[in-house]
Amino acid sequence: MHANTGVDRNEPYVESLRIEDAPTGHATQVAPSTTDPDWWRTAVVYQIYIRSFADGNGDGTGDLAGVRSRLAYLKELGVDAIWFTPWYRSPLADGGYDVADYRAIDPAFGDLGEAEALISEALALGIRTIIDVVPNHVSDQHEWFAAALASAPGSPERERFWFRDGVGPGGDGMPTHWVSEFTGDTWTRTTNPDGTPGQWYLHLFTPQQPDLNWNHPDVRREFEDVLRFWFDRGVAGVRIDSAVLLVKDPALPELPENPAPGEHPTVDRDELHDIYRGWRAVADGYPGARTLVGEIWLPDIDRFAKYLRPDELHMAFNFDFMGRPWDAAQLRDSIDTTLAAHAPVDAPSTWVLSNHDVTRPVTRYGRADSSFAFTSKRFGTPTDLELGTRRARAAALLVAALPGSLYIYQGDELGLPEVEDLPLDLIQDPMHFRSNGVDPGRDGCRVPLPWRITPDGLGFGPVGAGTPWLPQPADWAALAVEAQESDASSMLWLYRETLRLRRAISELAAGEFRWLDAGPSVLSFARGDGFVHVTNLGDGAIELPTHTDLLLASRPLENGRLPKDSSAWLRTQH
Repeated sequence: MHANTGVDRNEPYVESLRIEDAPTGHATQVAPSTTDPDWWRTAVVYQIYIRSFADGNGDGTGDLAGVRSRLAYLKELGVDAIWFTPWYRSPLADGGYDVADYRAIDPAFGDLGEAEALISEALALGIRTIIDVVPNHVSDQHEWFAAALASAPGSPERERFWFRDGVGPGGDGMPTHWVSEFTGDTWTRTTNPDGTPGQWYLHLFTPQQPDLNWNHPDVRREFEDVLRFWFDRGVAGVRIDSAVLLVKDPALPELPENPAPGEHPTVDRDELHDIYRGWRAVADGYPGARTLVGEIWLPDIDRFAKYLRPDELHMAFNFDFMGRPWDAAQLRDSIDTTLAAHAPVDAPSTWVLSNHDVTRPVTRYGRADSSFAFTSKRFGTPTDLELGTRRARAAALLVAALPGSLYIYQGDELGLPEVEDLPLDLIQDPMHFRSNGVDPGRDGCRVPLPWRITPDGLGFGPVGAGTPWLPQPADWAALAVEAQESDASSMLWLYRETLRLRRAISELAAGEFRWLDAGPSVLSFARGDGFVHVTNLGDGAIELPTHTDLLLASRPLENGRLPKDSSAWLRTQH
């Protein structure tokens, strides 16, 4: 029995793969190689929503100084890379996804020199940096769009965007009736210098995010140059936002009732693949495997897999698994579908429980409908946080044992719940406003992290810092890093042990995956010949399969049996 975890452990096996940290007495993570060209295939990537991670200068907003001050925490957690949501200059109409200048850091976060220092310091700890690129649109304050508004219809400046005359009398009708990704209209009318109504411009998101015209050579050249700008500064990868939305049908047809693959006027157009082949050529021109990760929401698995061919993107996010309910048959189907889709193109699967857009797992898994959809974020949806936390702990072990790479959203390692009672006057997410207040939006998963057991911002900033940009629940003191580091039953300890063992167990890097017969309410599989994972989604405790050692469990066993809503990692032979 291991005193720190409360479950049986094979101490000689574990101790040979750890380094003791004298100040705290628990295992530290060994830095991965930073020269491995295949690092991305099994990487653990930690997503940082920079405004909410750590505040270094005390103004209430997270920044690069805050991240630099917490790099040791990330190393101790055991991640291979950090992925930043946009850190560029932006008016923050959509949390930074409205970029005004790709070559400048927003002053609220720091400056370019600080970003370069962070990239270097993280790499010295074995942690690579991945940045977000938003190619579908820019901010309405981008210099290109300002030039377009100042130019006449038909000008070269307007050709970089989707400016069109309106339809009907006086051009008062929108060119199409496409629906925004944030609900509502997708066209906004301009005003001419003389005050008369002008042309309309397209925005699949907010009016502050005009869509770029990817048929224009300037757009293609610009984004390839942006990739080079950041690769030259040591960035190891790029996450591509809304990766299937860039290309539009230039005829601007209305949306067919049931569009066939490739026929949607704004989604998954075939021309996208040539764009990403160009990006891959840029990435492959740098040493050390500079990776491209696509945000690809597509139900058609064959269409999805085409983006992962060897000359296109390296990886794509697996939203299917993230959206499934806590149900053995549903999760198994998602795992099978995901692995089958990736196998023909030899791309690694990615496993994701949440991100900056999604209801946090401990809240989502505690609901009657534990699947994810944006409508499930509506006000007043009840949840059982105790149940959700048990399931989130079990899910953490499940995804960490599957073949491929693992993505962790900041705060999930602390078991933070969704904050569902933010004051309405403090909500900033445009999804809330464009739903006419029906949808609370995504700010509930973006609340600043708790670091210390103090009432003063919970250590989000230095002592005496300003109020965090979103309020933190008072009971988050019990979830602060400081509280969890001394609690061996905490979510943080579970994540640290999970990631340490994930790196230490060779089968989890390269072992063949195969399902084991354990009944309809249990997910059990082997990796290689010596490792078995079990997740119990049934109504009661179950017997574990024959094993030599219990390496880790998400909850203590009950008389040697695995409780419901729990996972375990087993050694079946030495």
